[in-house]
Amino acid sequence: MRAAGRVVAEMHEAIRAAALPGVTTLQLDRIARDVLAARGAMSNFLGYHGFPAVICASVNDEIVHGIPNKRPLRDGDIVSIDCGAIVDGWHGDAAFTMGVGTIDAEAQRLIDVADRALAAAVAAMQPGGHLGDVGAAVEAVVNAAGYGSPRDYCGHGIGREMHEDPDVENRGRRGKGPRLEAGVVLAIEPMLIAGGHDDVMVLDDDWTVVTADGSLAAHTEHTVLVTDHGPEILTRL
Repeated sequence: MRAAGRVVAEMHEAIRAAALPGVTTLQLDRIARDVLAARGAMSNFLGYHGFPAVICASVNDEIVHGIPNKRPLRDGDIVSIDCGAIVDGWHGDAAFTMGVGTIDAEAQRLIDVADRALAAAVAAMQPGGHLGDVGAAVEAVVNAAGYGSPRDYCGHGIGREMHEDPDVENRGRRGKGPRLEAGVVLAIEPMLIAGGHDDVMVLDDDWTVVTADGSLAAHTEHTVLVTDHGPEILTRL
């Protein structure tokens, strides 16, 4: 899983460098495919329940599951990229949100809070802790910032399959839920809605999830291992 995670991190690095005004999300998908091919890895997104790409690219009010297309990114947009890789049958999965060109302070704050929520959740993945600690950590950061979070979309266990038990909610109660033990691997993925609510809609493509009020959204994710000494992020270089 460390090997798969490194491939995902390389995909992120290449996409971050290329996501400039005028570039299409379809071009970003091609960049991700090239990284997979260079590393001899497989995509766990392409063909998943019929999904047609190796990345999810969600722009502005799109929260998750955006399908790459030919629409150029514009200066001031924010884009969330979610992608994964399979190496020797083991999965990695991670996401980030970034600004395109120059973004306004409101958009930057949303991205910064999403990153802080993910960091808080990772820090909560301690041996002997509980799954509820992870959700509570995300919820505390999101609520303090005045943002919302969709209730029907969450993180998940990961290993030989991309989506395994348990669900990793972005809300919870500390000390509740299954115990976290060394060897547990979870994909933690805070999703934030700037409008401060949890209402979402799915577009006619049956994939793209958008905010109900058109406000901006952000999505961050890492695949994280619980060790005897604390959390280890597998999806970074």
